[in-house]
Amino acid sequence: MAGKTGPLKTAVIGAGIGKLHIEGYQKSGQAEVVALCDLNQERACEVAKEYNIPTAVTKVDDLWAMGLDAVSVCTPNAFHADIAIEALNRGVAVICEKPMADTLANARRILDAQRATGTPFMMAYNNRFRSESQAIRAAVDAGELGRIYYAKCGWVRRHGIPGMGGWFTTKALSGGGPMMDIGVHALDMTLYMMGFPKVVSVTGATYAEFGPRGRGMGDWAQPDDANVFDVEDLAAGFIRFENGASVVLEASWAQFVPEDTLYSTLYGTEGGANVSPYALYKDDAQGKVADERPTLEEVEGHHAEVIHFVDCMLTGKTPIGTVDEGYAVMQILDALYRSAASGAEVRL
Repeated sequence: MAGKTGPLKTAVIGAGIGKLHIEGYQKSGQAEVVALCDLNQERACEVAKEYNIPTAVTKVDDLWAMGLDAVSVCTPNAFHADIAIEALNRGVAVICEKPMADTLANARRILDAQRATGTPFMMAYNNRFRSESQAIRAAVDAGELGRIYYAKCGWVRRHGIPGMGGWFTTKALSGGGPMMDIGVHALDMTLYMMGFPKVVSVTGATYAEFGPRGRGMGDWAQPDDANVFDVEDLAAGFIRFENGASVVLEASWAQFVPEDTLYSTLYGTEGGANVSPYALYKDDAQGKVADERPTLEEVEGHHAEVIHFVDCMLTGKTPIGTVDEGYAVMQILDALYRSAASGAEVRL
């Protein structure tokens, strides 16, 4: 695909978070969204009209005859694998929303398909593209913080269960609750800033204290009258790495916290770093506090990741968010849930 002239010919599958992908393609100036696919025909047509997309369809199979260069997979998690694999096998590049799949087995199918075909694949982890996470990754790479030996991260909400009974709260469609939905963001961002050390073990615990009682509801996503809630509403984990480092991770949709918070803090032998508010914690040559708290440019991560994807597809560069990293995150999530079920540490 590298060396292609003219705009990248793309389609977006899923009209929810897919809207931000459409905006990213259109802002790139180097891509054309020629089709939008969504199971809900009315929604597909409405969003296509809103963004001046010429074609709206309800079946993914209707896309493949359009000569696409790339697709955004923005569906419920259970459909990621089949769609991504079909695209990869057809030579159509993929940017896939998080998490990589609903199960580790399906993530492995994507990994195998990408390796077999060589078709480009990128994970859509928008928080990697924040100015803060980019600045911290640069500081880590430059050795400013020394060896990162510990981190704590998470995303917690007070009232944030999305669409009670919809796909988010139905394990067969989502694969899990807040850890699969928002915790994965905190985990991936932290691993990215740490340089993706190799995991050796995971211990996890999960709880469902609010959803089964119909409490903690958020005001987004589509509810369903079935009222299915067979996932957790809080999950926590402790992760050990081959280099001796460790990470504490938590994710909740409903919890008695003061406010909704996405956080990640790294601790190194020569300094520390915090994503929000952004700060680097250091000592000067005399051992006195010399912290840095500059104001960074605010970046819309979803737009930035899609613009990056388009650029990589046109230039042949390797995208941030590789298939291997997507699979590594899925290994941790799978181990966390297995540990929670067994009550024992899971070694990888």
